[in-house]
Amino acid sequence: MKRSLDGRQGLIIVSIIWILGILVDRFWFSLDHTVPAWDQADYLNGGIIYTQAFQNPRWFDGDWWRSLWLMSPKIPPLTYLLTIPFFNLFGISLDAGMWVMAIYSALLLFSVYGLGIILFNGTVALWAVLICQFLPGLYYYRLEYLLDFPLAAIVTFSYFCLTWWRFSGQGWLKAIAFGISFGLGMLVKQTALFFLFLPILWVLGENLRRKRWGNLAQLMLSFLTAAWLMFPWYRTNWLLMLTAGKRATVDSAILEGDPPLTSPDAWTFYAQVLPYFLSWVLLLVPVVGLLISLRHRKTEDKVNRPVWIWLGVFLLGGYLLSSLNINKDARYILPLLPTLSLILSVGLLSWRGRFAPSIRWGTITIAAILTSLNLFPLGGDIITNVFSPELQHHPYLKTGWQQEEVVKEILGDSPYLRSTLGVLPSTPELNQHTFSFYGGKHNSQVAGRQVGVREEDIEKDVNSLDWFLTKTGEQGSVPDVQKKIVNRVATGPDFQVEKTWQLPDDSTLSLHRKIYPSVTVNPLENAPKRVELREIAIAEKASPNQPIPVVYKWAGDWQQLKSGIVILTWQEVDGKDYWMHDHGIAMGGLMAEKLTPEEQQKGFEVTEKTAMQSAATPGVYRLSAVYLNRETGETYPIKTNAQITIDPQVSKLATPQLDLVTQLRLKSANIGQGLTGIEPIFQLTNRINQYDSIQDYVLQADKAFSYRLQQQNPPDKLSLAYGLAISKVLQQDVAGAIKATEEMIKIDPHNPYHYAYQGFIYLYDWQPQAAQKVLDQARKLNPDSEEIKTLNAVAALMGGNLVKAWQLWQSN
Repeated sequence: MKRSLDGRQGLIIVSIIWILGILVDRFWFSLDHTVPAWDQADYLNGGIIYTQAFQNPRWFDGDWWRSLWLMSPKIPPLTYLLTIPFFNLFGISLDAGMWVMAIYSALLLFSVYGLGIILFNGTVALWAVLICQFLPGLYYYRLEYLLDFPLAAIVTFSYFCLTWWRFSGQGWLKAIAFGISFGLGMLVKQTALFFLFLPILWVLGENLRRKRWGNLAQLMLSFLTAAWLMFPWYRTNWLLMLTAGKRATVDSAILEGDPPLTSPDAWTFYAQVLPYFLSWVLLLVPVVGLLISLRHRKTEDKVNRPVWIWLGVFLLGGYLLSSLNINKDARYILPLLPTLSLILSVGLLSWRGRFAPSIRWGTITIAAILTSLNLFPLGGDIITNVFSPELQHHPYLKTGWQQEEVVKEILGDSPYLRSTLGVLPSTPELNQHTFSFYGGKHNSQVAGRQVGVREEDIEKDVNSLDWFLTKTGEQGSVPDVQKKIVNRVATGPDFQVEKTWQLPDDSTLSLHRKIYPSVTVNPLENAPKRVELREIAIAEKASPNQPIPVVYKWAGDWQQLKSGIVILTWQEVDGKDYWMHDHGIAMGGLMAEKLTPEEQQKGFEVTEKTAMQSAATPGVYRLSAVYLNRETGETYPIKTNAQITIDPQVSKLATPQLDLVTQLRLKSANIGQGLTGIEPIFQLTNRINQYDSIQDYVLQADKAFSYRLQQQNPPDKLSLAYGLAISKVLQQDVAGAIKATEEMIKIDPHNPYHYAYQGFIYLYDWQPQAAQKVLDQARKLNPDSEEIKTLNAVAALMGGNLVKAWQLWQSN
């Protein structure tokens, strides 16, 4: 590579290097039969969700955009969005999803080339690009659907844009380019800030010190540009992102035994893994070249000192802030590697003498051989263990883990239902995320969930799901209690083995199906014009204030059944007591991947086996039913003459689990008590969200409670308002939640927690002034509540009143 190469030739060479890398990657994927493991499958599922959302985009609908950002509340969605074209073009598969890495690879290589041109010269730039293709840390994670390689690419691109602005003459367009790159980086992963924070701080301080107000104005523009890009997702998800971030860092670090920050190991962890990510060959030869050339470069060093300081600011800042993160993983340091390749390139080019070209090309040749041995099963383990250890990544050649067959078996048995599979093992090949990924190939009609992790929830888990998966042999990363739920499913009277498969590890995979499923759907020849309740099976008598088993059999056309919510009221014949059993038909689970329009016009019969919570007053109760279309709001009565007698002399009946809407409504009734009423709700939703993969029960509750509150003088109005408020909060529907809390305040204006809830929602929506107004009222009603004082302090802080915030915090 000669210095005389012009810019166009350099770009052509970088393009060739990039294309050759893609060809190697695609050859590797052609051999590979890897099943995506936990994190990989989870991220792929994110891509699937966004792909499905863009099948029917509503570009000018603000609610659609908000729902889009809510689809990924913890992980920024840029990589998912970039995956959509490849899923649409090639179908949903791991190989298709991995094409997105080609985009990030191009971004990384051209950014490294640009950095090399700006900071050094074309020769250094091209050698750095070549080195990037042979760094084990980069090619290993380029073959994994994780966010680490995309983060490395976007951070390098952002650092290039900032370097371009700083070293090549500042300008407004360059500042905007940096703002775009920084915003995109934060939409890949929040930890992009770890690597860019110190360089940004450096240029701010540099320009402040020199009073370069024009440059500072350009930087402000870049920050505004970044904020404009980031704002919609971060504003929507900031609270959940922060709470999830605590679990992902602090809790994970404790669980994994990561060294505390007071330990030297916390600060040397990444220094120990860097040689493996670089390989000893690409580390030692350039370092020796740098050391040898030090005495010959005094004049040149003076010229390049700002360059080396700038590189040091990026590398040192990224290293220290990554080390400050108590949750350690080797791959978290990946964004440093592309910039390090520039230093390695300088070191490689620092060799002088007649053997210098041989040393350079010999080093690259050895690196290429090590790359081949690490990526393909060619033997040579002795060589890689010495020169490039720990990062061997051969294609997985085995097949037969049966995920696709399990999903097809469930779809064959329940073609008209969305099914949740309780996945009891947790191995890289067999886990909840992996089965959700394979279900995603079928429009996410089957979703995997890990259940049975808490002993007190085992019976609830077993009673709430119709499908479970068990295996013999190695169970993977599961808690000790997992053995109990496996035994309960395998030996209990309510499940049967639907099918078994032999696996490559000589274990047996078993699919268990509930003998009497909670919902069944059968086609009919003719559909009634309106939904009918054709049959109801219920005991003649039941005990008060206890769950009652009930079987409903509904009939109608597909669209009415799918959109239907039934408003069921069991009213005391000679009194005022009653209970509700509102829920979506088929519990909101009707779904068919390939139902034709003609088939949708035919009739279907839906049988639900569920339970309802009876009233406390003895007497005869009669059912009244109303059909509510969740899409159109259409309502009409459903004919029924069912009744039941509540008798305290009757023994308690054996029942399935209460439906999810009823469970949510019963727990929501206590939120007027404050924190003691709220905590059980989130404990409940953490569990029942596992049973409903899309949390449709929350929308059912929203529609049902809204309908009842619209009726004239509905009974138990406050409990309905509580349930509606919780359903709005769970959907992160700010406007709806504020309206629901206004209804709560209207019904009971003397409860301080009603104002506190509304204040919290205003704070979530970044409206501190509105929050302060209602929280002041809450404090008047309950001046001693620590929770209300804390919310007041937060409102004052967000509103810029630091003195008041401090005073309130101190008084707590």
